[in-house]
Amino acid sequence: MLNTSIHVKSVTIPNRVVLQPMEGCDCNTDGSLSPLTEAKYIRAAKSGAGLIWFEACAVCPEGRTNPRQMMLSRDNLPVFRDFLAVMRRISKTIFGFNPILILQLTHSGRQSITPMIAYRHPLYEERRPVTDENIVTDEYLDTLPALYAESAKLAVEAGFDGVDVKSCHGYLFQELLSAFHRPGRYGGSFENRSRLYMDCLAAVKAAVPERCLLTTRLSVSDMVPKPYGFGTTEENELDFTEPDLLISHMVEMGLDILNVTVGNPYYNPHVNRPYRKGGYNPPETPDVGLARFETIEKHIKDRFSTLAVVGSGLSYYRDDLMKQAERLLTEGICDLVGFGRTWLAYPDFYRDYRAGVFYPKMTCLACSKCTELMRAGKVSGCAVYNSYYRRLYKEIKK
Repeated sequence: MLNTSIHVKSVTIPNRVVLQPMEGCDCNTDGSLSPLTEAKYIRAAKSGAGLIWFEACAVCPEGRTNPRQMMLSRDNLPVFRDFLAVMRRISKTIFGFNPILILQLTHSGRQSITPMIAYRHPLYEERRPVTDENIVTDEYLDTLPALYAESAKLAVEAGFDGVDVKSCHGYLFQELLSAFHRPGRYGGSFENRSRLYMDCLAAVKAAVPERCLLTTRLSVSDMVPKPYGFGTTEENELDFTEPDLLISHMVEMGLDILNVTVGNPYYNPHVNRPYRKGGYNPPETPDVGLARFETIEKHIKDRFSTLAVVGSGLSYYRDDLMKQAERLLTEGICDLVGFGRTWLAYPDFYRDYRAGVFYPKMTCLACSKCTELMRAGKVSGCAVYNSYYRRLYKEIKK
């Protein structure tokens, strides 16, 4: 099924392969694409993937995780427009089709350069201390739907086929979903905690033409005990009650694609990136994390059959990578399969698979060296198979 197309609204995705949003921290300081950023996405265009999900793009300067995070503006719009045309031309020449391109819009919240938090979180703050002064006001949050709408308009002008309103991995919208004890219009009740997320989705939908795909990448569960995590019980078990309610509202609004993820890589990285080797000792086996992904994806697909679901967590499989991807599609667990770390390590994995020359030993080792680079303030990429990033990794280890 990997090679079959899928129709979502009026859009035809040429195959079921999704390159997940993988932030490189390598844009120019104005948010435009640097040569390093362009090189990464040229590799994506040559991969044969039907859907390329661009990395987190901040909707405002204060919402950036680092000074080189992607940020689309009126000033740098021509750079994006010209580059997307190049990507499509490359794919059309090699494969005979245009890939679908989605831009992920974000506000980094707690992980912004200056932390902007929804509430005081004792678990997250063990690693990055903050004070009450870092709590964002309701008045500030009220300004964000307009910023998301403007960024979405620019994305369409640049040539993107869809926009992702991101709520995952502990960033601002995701943290608000667990703001049980925050006072005011954005905390307490489910309606209040989901208010900003839904308002921004609505603002984006109203700002773009009907042909534009409305998508989201959602941490269906933070895997952090309630009341400090969304989609979990006090015992830190999955709880679908509020995720189901949230997704039902998004489907009613017209959400086209849900890209599933879980956890917070700043707190429990093994949850969304099952781990194979390195210095980190996760508290659960990879099989537990991989089974959790499948449980969540199947639950959503069974309950919301009209919603296109992107599965995640595949990079761990290595030798069985494509076999497992085919199985997930055949069993109806998801509609599209997302590859994150894998495409950084082995960008030609799908192109080679189609040609019958797939090399399992070139796939991701699940060692998280790419993340280590990011945490060290460097540009991020595969430090095993890409010589440029391998050299950077050796530098930080000195």
